[in-house]
This record gives sequence, structure tokens and C-alpha cells, in this order.
Amino acid sequence: MFQFQTLPPLSLYIHFPWCIRKCPYCDFNSHQLFQDLPEQAYIDALIQDLEQDLPRIWGRKIISIFMGGGTPSLFSPESIDKLISSIYSYLPWSLPIEITLEANPGAIDQKKLAEFRAAGINRLSLGIQSFDDQSLKALGRIHNAQQACSTIEAAHRAGFNNINLDLMFGLPDQSQDQALYDIKTAINFNPTHISHYQLTIEPNTYFHRYPPPLPIDESIYHWQELCQSSLENTDYEHYEISAFAKKDHQCQHNLNYWQFGDYLGIGAGAHGKITNGAENNITRLWKIKHPTAYLTQVGNQKHIGGQTTISPQDAAFEFMLNTLRLTQGFSNTLFLKHTGLPLSIIEKPLQQAEELEWIIRTPNYIQPTSKGSALLNELLQLFLP
Repeated sequence: MFQFQTLPPLSLYIHFPWCIRKCPYCDFNSHQLFQDLPEQAYIDALIQDLEQDLPRIWGRKIISIFMGGGTPSLFSPESIDKLISSIYSYLPWSLPIEITLEANPGAIDQKKLAEFRAAGINRLSLGIQSFDDQSLKALGRIHNAQQACSTIEAAHRAGFNNINLDLMFGLPDQSQDQALYDIKTAINFNPTHISHYQLTIEPNTYFHRYPPPLPIDESIYHWQELCQSSLENTDYEHYEISAFAKKDHQCQHNLNYWQFGDYLGIGAGAHGKITNGAENNITRLWKIKHPTAYLTQVGNQKHIGGQTTISPQDAAFEFMLNTLRLTQGFSNTLFLKHTGLPLSIIEKPLQQAEELEWIIRTPNYIQPTSKGSALLNELLQLFLP
């Protein structure tokens, strides 16, 4: 039985479902744009979606806004400004608030970047993926290495001082030299945050149907270690499995996810997790995925794709699923605050994990060991309901 003394922090996620081209590895809810972008209709639908969700979160402040996709940078700065202004009129903000926009080289320019910054975007996440033309072509990206570099430089000139670069490794036919070149090139641009993650072949993707030639697992693991050492030796804190940040520049939105915070999701296919203190429950809900159906149904509540209330056992597992990704782990009090449950509910698997040397426990804190992080899937299985 949940007993919430306080509510977790609340974030807002906004999904933009269109891309110029669908990448062969992508399993996100993204759709290739074959006709004119229904920009104003979609912005209006997002605002209406938010209005309809307001009763779920009355009186609560949001700590971050994240615009993901898809490719949000396909939208005009004027539309993003309208959206941010509407959010501000409906929801109280916890200041200073982090407002992130995902953007892709090839779908943005210097003028647009400056206008996004003026509209209130204060954190930019650039989908670079690689600085190697051969790798970018294999990944189906619409930009080349020179465009990647030019976009990062343009972002700095536009006034962005909080920039994340997304990089992938273990790419088709990639070599160790190419993997190290990518990470060193990224470091030389001095972004505040780097997301560095392995290419994985997901179901229902082109790469799943037609697998590309990938490096062997042993090589990929070795490259990952070398790249992580390069990052850590240049003042990037490795604070989550795939995330590295300069001091005080961890992604607050993602941290809220990883600490089992609450989030409201608006847009086609967006997911939300909301804690209700009055009813002592946690609800997950999601919006219908297809953009056309979403635009048609958002006005009549049929845009809700599904909704479920999670059990205390599932909440405990999901908390561990997220927080054990963090290299620093979590405090005992965070578990109680964000799940509404006593830590004793997972005492048995905690003891097992400690005996296996997969976690370190202190009176106040629980942290995965390097061994536990390397065997994260096995560690998490201990906490399955």
C-alpha cells in the first residue's frame, strides 16, 4: 500500500512525431514527412492536450520541459514560442527551469537556432551520432560530418551554453580509431553534456529486418571503456550509464526519469507517469501514436491510448530499474519519497545484490558497484516482482 508523504518532482515531455527521414535503427514513434508539416494544427493540439491533462496535476510545479521526437527542430521558432508561452500560462514553473529542444544537423540553421534561443530554449540536444561520413551514411542520417561540426559551432554562436551531443558507438563496420575519433572530436567542441550509447538493434526497425555488419561485442566493450576514459579525463562526470556531464550540467529532465520522478506527456505517443497523493496511487498513461489519429481525437479524450495503475511491487521494481542506472545510486529517503513505500519491501533482493558485490550499502545510501553496473540486467532481475 502506497503512503505518499510528498509528491515527486514533475517534468513535462512533449513529443514531435515527424522526421525528414526515418533512421533504420530508430524504434521511437517517428514518421517520415511525406507532405507539408501540419505545424499549427499540431501546436494547437498539444495545447489542447495539456489543457485536458491539467486536472491530473493541479497545483504542481514543473521542473523541466523536454521537446523530443522525431525532429522538433522541423517546427518554426514562432510555433515553439507559442507553445512555451501557453505552457507558462497553464503551469507554474520551478525556476530556473531547464527547457530542452532536440535538433538534428540538416534540419536547422544559424538563424533558427538564434530564434529558438530567443523563444526560451536554454538547452539544446543535437543528434550528431558520428563525425564520420561513412558511419552517418550507414545510419541513414541526413547530415554529413561537416554539417555536424557547423551546427555545433552555430549553436555556440546562437548563445547556447548548455549543449548535449548524442553519439553512438558499435556502428556498422566501425573501427576502434573511428569510435575514438568521434569521442575526441565531440570533446574538442566542449559541450556541457555528451550522451554516449551503443547502437542496439531494436524490433520493428529496418536494421532488425536487415541486420548490418556490426563489430564483435568484445571490441565494442573495449571501445566503450576507452571512450569513457577519454571523457572522464576531460572533466566529464559519468553520472549515468550513457550520460556524461560537465560540473552542474546533468540533464535535469532525464535525472527526474532516472530518480522515478513524475512526468506529464503530451503529443502523439507521449507517455506520462503521475503520482496521486490523495488517492495513493501511481498512474501511467499514453497518447495514441499515429499523428493523424492524434490530431483527430485530441479534442474528445479519445487521444488517450491507454492508462494503467501500477502496483506497489511494480513501483519498487521500476524505481530500481531507473535509479540503478545512476553511478551514484540513490538515498534511502529517495526510495520512500518517490515510491511511497518502505525500503523493507526490497530488503531480500538488496541483501542478495550486496552478497554478490553488485551494490554497496551504507546506512543512508545504495550504490551499484562497477561489477553491478556491468551486470545491470542480472542485477535488475533480482528485483522483479
